[in-house]
Amino acid sequence: MKDFIISEVKNEQAVLVGVITQFQTEEQVKEYLDELDFLAETAGIVPVKHFTQKIDHPNPATFVNSGKLAEIRQYMDENDIGVVIFDDELTAKQIRNIEKELGVKILDRTSLILDIFAMRAQTAYAKTQVELAQYQYLLPRLTRMWSHLDRQRGGGVMMRGVGETQLESDRRIVKIKIAELKEELKTIDKQMTVQRKNRGKMVRVALVGYTNVGKSTLMNLLSKSDVFAENKLFATLDTTVRKVIIDNLPFLLSDTVGFIRKLPTHLVESFKSTLDEVREADLLVHVVDISHPNFEEQIEVVEKTLMEIDKEEKPTIIVFNKIDAFSYVKKDEDDLSPIRRENLSLEDLRKTWMAKMKNNCVFISAKNKTNIDELKNMLYEKVKEIHIERYPYNDFLFQKYDEE
Repeated sequence: MKDFIISEVKNEQAVLVGVITQFQTEEQVKEYLDELDFLAETAGIVPVKHFTQKIDHPNPATFVNSGKLAEIRQYMDENDIGVVIFDDELTAKQIRNIEKELGVKILDRTSLILDIFAMRAQTAYAKTQVELAQYQYLLPRLTRMWSHLDRQRGGGVMMRGVGETQLESDRRIVKIKIAELKEELKTIDKQMTVQRKNRGKMVRVALVGYTNVGKSTLMNLLSKSDVFAENKLFATLDTTVRKVIIDNLPFLLSDTVGFIRKLPTHLVESFKSTLDEVREADLLVHVVDISHPNFEEQIEVVEKTLMEIDKEEKPTIIVFNKIDAFSYVKKDEDDLSPIRRENLSLEDLRKTWMAKMKNNCVFISAKNKTNIDELKNMLYEKVKEIHIERYPYNDFLFQKYDEE
């Protein structure tokens, strides 16, 4: 199943399509399509143009209306482009109708994310999780994609029954595969649960945040390790756990997969075991890209996803990263229009968020190692507080550490 879509379109040019509705403003759709650009580039696809349409709700048959489809087709024919990527998840009916109308490869945001995950997965565990999510995505869309399963057929239960149609056979094959993968994940889950229990009684800290905010870079700084980090979405897929020691105080630090808008529900479900690191964490370190123009929305996406994973509210530090890349538009003195977010300086944001978070936040540059000592001091105090609450008889150890 790995790269069952991307392998066919890698290095090809693509146009991106989004809709402006009562639920998505024009400004939001532009931001979503910019992110979809980044997703496409991460997958090795070259985005060349955005198409948007303002409609009350997506067309149930073709997502956008016929006039917009004709406009897209004309542009693609004139520029020899063979891929269209839609910013929302498409139904089997929509994919079939759009493909018939445009005669090119159709992808949606979900299929793109799934295939990037497939490309990024390194361990057998992550590969199994991605494969499960791919099959769950594939099942309701078999009317157009059954040919991808040809290589999955074999003897025994995979054989087609008498009088059974191709579609029925493939649905049965996929359901069997989904059941097998779920059982495989259960087995691995039990092994990982044992591993987590064997880590001792150290306080657990989990790095969380939107994708590409610098979590892996920060992990490398704090743990003095060499976790893979690059300027691409989902650079980290497999959860990494490292022992970190600050002023003789040890704790476990985990780097988790980055979140993203419109993250497919079945993908979150498949990766719930990986996200157990978040569930079992004593302290969350929410890393935010302060240089991103819509970082507040990214914070909301992460917080919403965290609530889906674990309803329990945990102690949280917000780390505003990339202050080296921060910029703002200073208002002219004679400009009497209301102050917008882009008019706020870094110092303005610092005061606002320090007050809102009751000082449980810090502004850093992991790249330039700016304010890292301030972050370490904050981590030390938070971890010490959790440790003393859990093991009050160890309090004298911290008095010794602090004296040193």
